[in-house]
Amino acid sequence: MSEVRGERSLMAFPFFALSKGKWTKTLAYKTDKVSIEIVPTAKGVATIYDKEIVLYIASLMVAKLEAGEQVSQDFYFTAHDLFCVTGNNTSARSYARLSQALERLQGTQIKTNIEAGGEGEEGYFSWLSEAKLYYTKTGTSDGDKRLKAVRVRLCDWLFRAILHDRQVLDYAPAYFQLGPVERRLYEIARSSCISGPYELTLDNLRLQLGYQNSLAHFRHALKAILETNSIPDYRVTLFDAPQAEPNATPRPGRKTGHCQVLIEPKVTLPLIATTVA
Repeated sequence: MSEVRGERSLMAFPFFALSKGKWTKTLAYKTDKVSIEIVPTAKGVATIYDKEIVLYIASLMVAKLEAGEQVSQDFYFTAHDLFCVTGNNTSARSYARLSQALERLQGTQIKTNIEAGGEGEEGYFSWLSEAKLYYTKTGTSDGDKRLKAVRVRLCDWLFRAILHDRQVLDYAPAYFQLGPVERRLYEIARSSCISGPYELTLDNLRLQLGYQNSLAHFRHALKAILETNSIPDYRVTLFDAPQAEPNATPRPGRKTGHCQVLIEPKVTLPLIATTVA
């Protein structure tokens, strides 16, 4: 498997915590059309780095579909193959992180009104309904464990979305070298600029990213990111726009106008990079 692919809804909306550390607060996103609630366990919410595993599984599934193979919700892979795709090293620490990530993916509870495969569902689900690590031991019974394989069962919701909706997009290889906020900026750009530039308010971008700090804090962080021009394939511009009511009297201590964000491709990209037949 050479390409990493992801389901479009998972790109567009904030299903994962933007944190390397443990995030133990409930996360929520709500608009007129979309609602998402993410409930942690004691080990925390699945993070944007844990999402690498979900992307890898989705890519395995799409590759099977493209090859005309039958697919099920059960997937087997080696940690080594996963690390090669996501750019992680094969140190003992990486293997420990993999185990912790699988626990968070299995434990995190998600509720959403986004339909998948033409079906809606009520109640909570986890990304992985099952996750197991298979080891061998060297030498005696007290010998070192060596991870042999990983077995996971993908949730019904995401399995239906990939199998039936076929809204699958490829990821730029540089994605795995990005920080948490940059990853979400890229995903929003990739999923939203299908038919042209995407413009939204700064606050709506903050919410869609899943950024938990204040708007002022987000603006400062975004400006620093934009100075580096590090989002693969896309250009992001922050600018001040006039207020919706141009004759409104500005409040003391507040700026006249509001911040808008424009996201546009640096070059023309295919509409849907992967539409599985």
